[in-house]
Amino acid sequence: MAPTPKDLVTRLLANTSNLTIVKELVAEDATYVSLNYNDADLTKIEPWCGTHEKAGPEAIYQTFLDVGRFWAVEKFEVLTTIAEGADVAVFGRFRYKSNPLGKVTDSPFAVWAKVDAAKGKIAYIQFMEDTFSTAASFKKSGAMTYASEPDGGMVTIDSESAP
Repeated sequence: MAPTPKDLVTRLLANTSNLTIVKELVAEDATYVSLNYNDADLTKIEPWCGTHEKAGPEAIYQTFLDVGRFWAVEKFEVLTTIAEGADVAVFGRFRYKSNPLGKVTDSPFAVWAKVDAAKGKIAYIQFMEDTFSTAASFKKSGAMTYASEPDGGMVTIDSESAP
C-alpha cells in the first residue's frame, strides 16, 4: 500500500537532516516557501527565507541544515496533523536557542504541504513560524520603534526585551 500524503509529510518532518529520505519524499521540482514569499530584510537575517521555486528536495534539506547552524534546536514538536486529499497541514511548536547570542525563541509553527499523487511525492511545502521572535533571537543591540497604533502612538522594543 502506498503511503498517504499525511504519511509522507510526517516522515519528512521526522527526517529533515537525512538527504536520502528527503529526496525519496520530495519531488525534484518541488517548490518550498520558507516564512514569506520574498522579504529581502528577513533574508539578510535568515538566508533561507522566501520562495524557492522548483528548487526540489535540496532546498528543504539545506534549510534545515542552516536552521541547525543558526540555532540549537531544543524542541521541535508536532502537535497535530490534518490531511484532506493531497493537502496536509501540520501544527506544532519549537524552541530554538540562537547560536550567536544564546537567546531563546519559543514559537508555534505551521506547515502546508501538497502531494502530487501521480509522483507520490511532496510537490509544495510552506513553513510558517513567529518570525518576529525568531529574527529577534539574533538581535544584538538597539531599539525598534513601531507606529502600529491607529491613534498615532508608538511602541518601542529594546534589545533586552526581545524575544
